Formats: sequence, structure tokens, C-alpha cells
Amino acid sequence: MNHLPSTARFSGVVPPVATPLHADRSIDHASLERLVDHLIASGVRGLFALGSTGETAYFTDDQRVEIVRTIVSATAGRVPIIAGAIELTAPRITETARRLTAEGVDAIVTTAPLYTLNSPTEIAGHFRAIAAKIDAPLWAYDVPVRVHTKLPLALLLELAADGVVHGVKDSSGDDGSFRRLVAANAEAGRPLQLLTGHEVVVDAMALAGADGVVPGLANVEAEGYVRLWDAAERGDWDTARAEQERLNRIFDIVFQPRGLSGDATGVGAFKAAMAARGLIDDAFMADTVESLDADAVASVREVLSRAGVLPVAVA
Repeated sequence: MNHLPSTARFSGVVPPVATPLHADRSIDHASLERLVDHLIASGVRGLFALGSTGETAYFTDDQRVEIVRTIVSATAGRVPIIAGAIELTAPRITETARRLTAEGVDAIVTTAPLYTLNSPTEIAGHFRAIAAKIDAPLWAYDVPVRVHTKLPLALLLELAADGVVHGVKDSSGDDGSFRRLVAANAEAGRPLQLLTGHEVVVDAMALAGADGVVPGLANVEAEGYVRLWDAAERGDWDTARAEQERLNRIFDIVFQPRGLSGDATGVGAFKAAMAARGLIDDAFMADTVESLDADAVASVREVLSRAGVLPVAVA
């Protein structure tokens, strides 16, 4: 069974890297390299490739490898990288994970099975089968809004005790459940690393004992999340709370688009803001996903302007 190497410790701010695209929806590798450099220069401690913010579901297997290859190359070993192998079932996840680890990522994260209808016993078998066949630490991605399965606390601790799963990326939005997991994990000797994806309550999750955060908004304002986490580690909760409230005002960008899908709204607002700040060249969304119209982009820029984060100097 895999054992987590010390070089792949994930903590602090670990942004889910967005995927910049050209007008023809091909990958904008130059913007992606620039984004990775900016995130690392901002003080993040790791990167999450091919998550929901990275629009991974919309890309082919070859495109996913392209994206990871660029992120790994641009990172150049400066921070660890965890990559999403998001597929229907264990055999396909294993194939994807092997291709991604061959590119040099440090860990793999995946969800419960998609589309299929499985029992908790079968879901446990799913994670066990993947972990046994890949040469990288495996993480569980708890995202019931997309998978329609909430990973039970007891299941996660069982998999951790058996060395199958080394961490959890929690995007459930269920902060009570996450806090219970933090407490149970501590009681069990902390076999799991625990990252929250709930970016508007990072100060509270840090106080509860989370190891880090995976905030999509960090693609827009990584520096703020780094300041927040650093303050939390110092026990400076007033500063952490103030930074969280400032970031939450910037997060208002996701409420500007109207009448679009969930994927188009959140990631579209992030990309529009990133382009406005000069972090990427364009804000195009993946194939079949609507990009923001001019009115929504103008509203996003207004939120950024009020927050005083427009534009940003990028090397």
C-alpha cells in the first residue's frame, strides 16, 4: 500500500488551478504557466490540478495530460501537486491516475464512483482498488453536489486506518460534518490530511483544525488567502477574520452572472476576474460551457474595482 512521502505534505493554501483557454478552446499553455508562477510567488504551498475549477470534466484524457504536464513543468518542484483523476469507475480512474503520476504529480484525488449506484461497501472497494494499482498517495474528494454521494466519516477513517486514503478534499459544504471529521481524525492520531474547499469560511475551518484550504477564488486573489492562513497559524484570529471578510467581498463576483449553469457562473466569474487582473489572457470557458457576457464581465470588474484589486502586476 502507498505511504505518503514527506515531500507531498499538503497544507495551507492549495489552489485548484483554473485552465486558461484560447478562443478555439485549446489550452493556453503560456497563460497557464504564468498563472502557476503567480500562485507560487504569492506563497501557496501546493497546487490542485484538474479539479472542478480546472474544468476537468470537459477535457479529453490527452488534454488532461497536457494540462498536468504544463503545471508540473512550470512548478519545477517548488510545491507539491495533487491531481484529480475524475472518471466513472475504478478501472478508468486507475488508467487516468497512472498517466498523471507519470507526468510527475505527487498525489491523486478522486471521488466516489460516478453514474453507478453503489453501496458504502462498494464505494470502499472502489477506493481500495484504485490505491492498490497506483504509485502515488490517494486522496478522497468529497463533493456530493457532483457525485450525489456523501462520503461517510466512518468509511473515511476506515480507509485511512488501512492506509488506503491519505487525505480528504472536502467540497461538501457541510461544515458540521467536516468539523466532526477533523475531531475524529485527531482522535485517531491524524492519519488524514484534511483540506476544506469552503472558501468563504476558511478562518473558521482553520480554527476547527483543518490542515489547509483549496479555494477557487485563490486563482483571483491568492495573496489574500495566504495572508489569512498565515494569520490563522499565528493565532491572530482578528487578522484572519478581517482577511476572510475582505475575500468574501471579492467572492461577490460569482453572484454577478445571471441565468447560467453552475459551472459557467463560478468558474466563469473567476476567469473573467483573472483576465481583468492580467493573470491570464482570456476568459473563455471549456467546450459547451457559456462564457460570461459583456454585462456580467463589467459587473465582475466593478466588484474587483471596489475591492481595490484591479489590476495586478504579473511577471
